[in-house]
Formats: sequence, structure tokens, C-alpha cells
Amino acid sequence: MTGDELFDALPEQHAPQRVAGDPRLREPQRDQIELRAMDIDSLIGEDHAARLIWAYVEQIDLRELEDAIKAREGGPGHPAITPRLLLALWLYATSDGVGSARALARLCEFHDAYRWLCGGVSVNYHTLSDFRVGHGELLDRLLTENVATLEACGLIDLDKLAQDGVRIRASAGATSFRRRGRLEEHLARAQEVVEQLKREVHDEPGASNQRIRAARERAARERVEKVKAAIKTLDEVGAQRQRRMKTNRKQVEKQKEPRASTTDPEVRVMKMADGGFRPAYNVQVVTVAEQQIVIAVEPSTVGSDRGLIRPMLDKIRKCFGRLPTHHLADGGFGAGSDIEWAHSEGVAIYCPPTQSKHGSDPYTPRDDDGPGVSAWRTRMASDEGKAQYRDRAVCECVHARWRNWDLIRLNVRGRAKVTAVMLWHALANNILQADRMLRGHRIMTA
Repeated sequence: MTGDELFDALPEQHAPQRVAGDPRLREPQRDQIELRAMDIDSLIGEDHAARLIWAYVEQIDLRELEDAIKAREGGPGHPAITPRLLLALWLYATSDGVGSARALARLCEFHDAYRWLCGGVSVNYHTLSDFRVGHGELLDRLLTENVATLEACGLIDLDKLAQDGVRIRASAGATSFRRRGRLEEHLARAQEVVEQLKREVHDEPGASNQRIRAARERAARERVEKVKAAIKTLDEVGAQRQRRMKTNRKQVEKQKEPRASTTDPEVRVMKMADGGFRPAYNVQVVTVAEQQIVIAVEPSTVGSDRGLIRPMLDKIRKCFGRLPTHHLADGGFGAGSDIEWAHSEGVAIYCPPTQSKHGSDPYTPRDDDGPGVSAWRTRMASDEGKAQYRDRAVCECVHARWRNWDLIRLNVRGRAKVTAVMLWHALANNILQADRMLRGHRIMTA
């Protein structure tokens, strides 16, 4: 049966008749005014993370920031944005993977969680940007107080800590690194530009583009300062190489002439987790073993972790008044001087020894070992020491969480600003992780 025979029995279809007149459509009318009733408090749920962060912000003491505000009751001046709001916005934005002040300012206009935090208060990206990197000492104090509070409540125990380094890509391009000769050329050129701009402003003080020239002069001065800082960095690297010449002369002689970045003079080129070499900071992170609570962060410009245990333990003692009894670290941290010092302070280091070049057993004590290193080798060879060391792996969860928060590449420059950004991440991590621990504790005790 063909297609024509298949549909022979169907009735004849007539074309629809066209209706006279234009079609009736609903067109957008954007010039009309609408009044909408909105309950800001109902924008987010009762268990939303923004409410948790705001509850934390309400309890802390921010008088040092409030005392610096010039606008006072009964006096002139526009009211300032409360520091609690700025603190809450950046804590929530950090946990939401937002690291740009401009992006945060846009979110405060249309995103429900950020609108709930703002509560009708308008913010601008200049204020947000300055607040993010301008209060490192305050964030360090808040992190210390947060950890002390969690310990006082019995949620954490500072007797066993874990230390690890995470390399984070810096905000500096690989092409921004220059050797001393090129840096001196850039410095002379930048100083010449500054002097030329000064003469232009002096010769035409009433010119209409005076503000533009002043901005150019400021940018040129900043360029001079960065190049000077880069040259200073080369002096420090040179001094380090001179010290290493005494112990490893052949390796130092093989190294090329050092370079420094004109974008971020403090940054170094480091070997990353994927095996590549890029400008980065080696951020040292100390957490409570098994509980994912960060107690200290410290960006380092040294690519190797070796020798960084003692500086972090000194920082912990300064913040909390005591040292842990067990300190867990990765294999790259095992410097003999640090292990001996920790042993003398009553701290047991759990760090696997590296394999010897001569093929000898790294766990066997040697004749030149001190009492601390000898005890460390014996401890790491025992089953009890290996079992204790397994708890170090939990600290990697904090690094993974930060990666999920889009901490892939820093968008600030300079060690001080990088420290502030890492303190934001540490504090946001502790607030959310402590809430998870409390919820789990309630379920277990229910």
C-alpha cells in the first residue's frame, strides 16, 4: 500500500480562514511604575549560611573600627557603613567563591543572600576593596579568638596539630620577572617619567587635565617603588645564595642569575602541584588534626617547606600561649634543627623521613643524630607513630574546600594583602565548620 492509498479515507482538509484585524498581543511596557512589597527577612531560609555568619558578626567586638569613624551623633558627616556589615559580606562572599569587590557590589544589588545581609544599606566596591585588605591585624585577632572560644567550649583540642603548605598562584605574570640590569633600566626610566610629570604640573598649574597628570604621576611613583622593591628582593636572594655556598656550592653555581617581578616584588617562582613552575605563594596552614579547624596561616615566599615548622610553632605559642604535644607535617618539613628544637620544647614531630641518597634505611638512628632526631626516627618507624601520622591527611580537606571557593589564583599583590585574604578564608572556614561540628554533636547526644 502506497502513502497516497493510506490516507484516501481521510476527509478533505480546508485551509483556515484569516481573521480580520491585527493580532492581540501582550507587549512589554517598561515605562510604567510598579510598587512592590517585599519582606527582606524572608529572602533566605532560617538555616541559611548568611544568618550563621551574621550571628557570629553580631557577637564580636569591633570597637577599634567603630572608634575610627569620624561621623558622630549630633555632628556633621554622612553615616558610615557599619563594619559589621562589611565583615559579614566578605565572610559570606569568601565562602561563596567571590573574591572581587566589584562582583560583590553587584551581588548586593540583586542576590537575595547579599541583599538580606545589606538590609537596605548600599555599598560600593571601593569601600569593599579597602576593607578586605586593610584589616589584617583585626582578622588575625578574630581568628585567634575564634579558636580560643572553640577550645573553651570543648569542640577542639590543640594538643595535636597538622601543618601543610599549599601553593597558590600569585597575581603576577611570568614575563614580569627581570634581572638586575633590566630592573635598573626600568627604575631610571620610571624616575625620569616622575620628574617630567612634576615639571608639567608645575609649569601648568591651572591646566584642565591637572587631575589626569596627577594620577599619572602617582602611578609612576608606584612604579618606582615596585622596581626598588624588586631590586631589594634580588639583594635578599643574593644573600641567601651566599649562605648556601658554604653547604652546597656546586648546586648554587649551576643556578642562573636571580630575577624579581616588577608586578609583585615579594613573589617567587615555585614548583606547583602539577609539576609546572609559576609565580606563587607557599601558604603555610596549621589545622587541628581530624577536625578541619584552621588555627594559623602564614604566606611564605620560600618554595620549599623545609625549615618552616619552627616559625609556625613560634607563632602558635605567641597566639595561644602554649605549644602542642603532637605536631604532624608532610615529609618535606623534616629539618633536623627544627626537630631538635621541638624535642627540647616537649613537642613530638610526626614527619616521615626522606629516602637517603645512599640507600640506607632512613628510620635507623645515625651517629650524628641528636636526641630529638634519634627519637623522631624511632617514633616514625613504630606502628603507633604511623597511626598518629595518618591523621594529617584530614588537613587536605581544608585545602580542597578553599579550592572549591575558587582560591585558585590570588587577585591581590604583596605579602600583607595575601595574608589578609588567607585570614578571610581561615575565619570563614572555621565559622562554617564549627556549625557542622555543633550540629553533629547535637545529633549524637540527642
